[in-house]
Amino acid sequence: MASRPVRVLIDGTPLLGNRTGIGRYTSALAEELAASSDVDMRAVAFTLRGWRGLRRVLPHGSQARGMPVPARLLRKAWLRAPFPPVELFAGLTDVVHGTNFVLPAAFRAAGVLTVHDLAFLDAPGDLPPSDAELPQLVHLSARRADVVCTPTQAVAERVIDRLNVSADKVVVTPLGVDLAWFTARPPNEALARRIGLPSEYLLFVGAAGPRKALNWLLDAHAATPSLPPLVLAGPGHTVGSARVLSTGYLSEVDLRSVVAGASALVLPSRDEGFGLPVLEAMACDVPVVCSDVPALREVAGGHATLVPFGNREAMAVALTAALENPPSPAVLTTRRVHAANHTWRRCAELTIAAYRRASGR
Repeated sequence: MASRPVRVLIDGTPLLGNRTGIGRYTSALAEELAASSDVDMRAVAFTLRGWRGLRRVLPHGSQARGMPVPARLLRKAWLRAPFPPVELFAGLTDVVHGTNFVLPAAFRAAGVLTVHDLAFLDAPGDLPPSDAELPQLVHLSARRADVVCTPTQAVAERVIDRLNVSADKVVVTPLGVDLAWFTARPPNEALARRIGLPSEYLLFVGAAGPRKALNWLLDAHAATPSLPPLVLAGPGHTVGSARVLSTGYLSEVDLRSVVAGASALVLPSRDEGFGLPVLEAMACDVPVVCSDVPALREVAGGHATLVPFGNREAMAVALTAALENPPSPAVLTTRRVHAANHTWRRCAELTIAAYRRASGR
């Protein structure tokens, strides 16, 4: 007799509003879970006013629940005690999955927690005031969780070390690349005109923030006039140079085109948990230059140009070489195969295995 599906309640809060990396992860995972016969998935949002919007962004037929309490108050309550339990609002479940660093308090459900990176431990001063309690919450969540998921082995090792989590409790669930990236085409004239794209450009993808180390990239770019303009795609960027432009937040459709049209994608981060733009660029034949940090080294798999972090001259040389030495068709094919090995289905399968393990089923 086939076992019944595992009842899973995921934190769907990252699905609300403009989606950056964690929102895209949660969305792709939710789609795969909704299509799986092994899981009965529901989602809950922790927000006073916006939780009703969850119904509109979940896969068709998925149930949405809300805890109509400000997330700030819930976090303060969960720091003191496992109350209020999420089942009080969302109903009984076998597993609660904290998709965004924090594991909701639960009455009987097993807990699975995704920790995307540990940048907040290295630079707590970068956190906004609303996230001041995040380090303490993540430590507590990791202790409460039955299984902790990480996107890379690099993050897994840091979770074991920095959060004092036993190795047998940690599971690596690498992220995936949507198939649409493999057929992405450069921007048409209308899109290029709408967002002011030059005919040739280098590209950074991501929200602004100290962890992304854009000053290093901007300095290297400014010191090398032969390089084409630099485009910053994502929210929060301010531009103070005629050779640098910001697109602001882009829809996923527009983002794919902008990436596909780039001469090279650059990711100068001082720390990353995964670095999804690296694989997405490879999927549409765009060379990648990124900082030589553990997670990016792991994800790139030898198919990107790695630059010692903070070395301005090395960054300028790498960008120049990426433009002057385009990859051969054989190299492009190898990079596409590497990107194609990362699928959201595989991410979901590993996550479902984590649910079964956590629930003892």
